[in-house]
Amino acid sequence: MSDASFHDGREAPLNLGALEAGDLEVISSLVQDAVFPISEMSWRSKECRFALLLNRFRWEDQPNAKKRDRPYERVQSLLVIDTVLGVASQGVQRGDKDMVLSLLSVHFEPAEDGAGHVLLTLAGDGSIRLTVEALEVSLRDVTRPYQAPSKQAPHHSE
Repeated sequence: MSDASFHDGREAPLNLGALEAGDLEVISSLVQDAVFPISEMSWRSKECRFALLLNRFRWEDQPNAKKRDRPYERVQSLLVIDTVLGVASQGVQRGDKDMVLSLLSVHFEPAEDGAGHVLLTLAGDGSIRLTVEALEVSLRDVTRPYQAPSKQAPHHSE
């Protein structure tokens, strides 16, 4: 009997949660370069919930796509942050309903007693700062993967 390897894993929709900063780093790496129209951003203050419907690049599939010489993929995913007490943004034109945003990272800035801020960093110097009572984030794929329109993996200039 041998240990399982990464390649033994099955291809399935993601359904992940983060209750600690280390867990959030995994989610952040998976949502890097996700794009979403500003209209797919929702804060339900009475429910203390902020949600984004993202078109997420499937970073977890990139090695398989290269190896099998098949197209890169995206998938629609729901990123939900719970226990949200307040939302602030910078560099986001909320009135422009046609604006498409690109998510670069998700980071937790802890405060006292488990509270803190979840910072969503966007391309073009934009950001969304969520004041949270506690860190509670989930990421769930909600559609089947589809071919990335660019047919390429996202890349960043150094």
